[in-house]
Amino acid sequence: MYGGDCNHPIYSLTKGQAAIREIAGAMTDHTGNLPSLPAIFPDQSAPVVRQGEDGRELVMMRWGMPSPKFALKNRKTDPGVTNVRNLGSSHWRRWLGVEHRCLVPFTSFSEYRVETDKSRTPVWFAQNEDRPITFFAGIWTEWTSVRKVKEGEVTAELYGFLTTKANETVGAIHPKAMPVILTEPEEWETWLTAPFDEAKALQRPLPDDVLLIVAEGERRDGDSGR
Repeated sequence: MYGGDCNHPIYSLTKGQAAIREIAGAMTDHTGNLPSLPAIFPDQSAPVVRQGEDGRELVMMRWGMPSPKFALKNRKTDPGVTNVRNLGSSHWRRWLGVEHRCLVPFTSFSEYRVETDKSRTPVWFAQNEDRPITFFAGIWTEWTSVRKVKEGEVTAELYGFLTTKANETVGAIHPKAMPVILTEPEEWETWLTAPFDEAKALQRPLPDDVLLIVAEGERRDGDSGR
């Protein structure tokens, strides 16, 4: 699901906004009444943490950064790019400064395991069975485009998150790539405030023992959430 700049991931955020604010040190919350989000899909609105004028703030953005021009050839809409791998691309370099970096809170994320009959089973990863809040390293921008034909042209704040090579745990299910995950407050501070020459070192896989598989299969109503 995370091979290069692709558009088919899904992740969950099942802890409340007070917990997000507390762990992220967000001083301002612009998200309103935030529900549990057991399945966040591309182009859905979800919370991110960014550095505002008065400190860290929690805001809602649409998932999917602007697509490169070559990807929009003969297309009437731009649904967005959810994951960013090639930071050397001129398309992405414009959004690597601190003013465009953000933290994307999540409690678990999924990759598909391809079965022998070619069917695909979602496999969910988290830090542990309690699914604590942690963060993807993200970037964001305000952009005007047509996301959906029926919606027409809109100006929206958009986000995506970085990917890197998979560690052993994720790679056993999806060998191509995994999200860039930041687990420590020092990493969150570095990603939000440090020069990119320093922050770019965070685009690396997690150690193999930091994630584990916490669920398999589609989510059903009544599940405890991913």
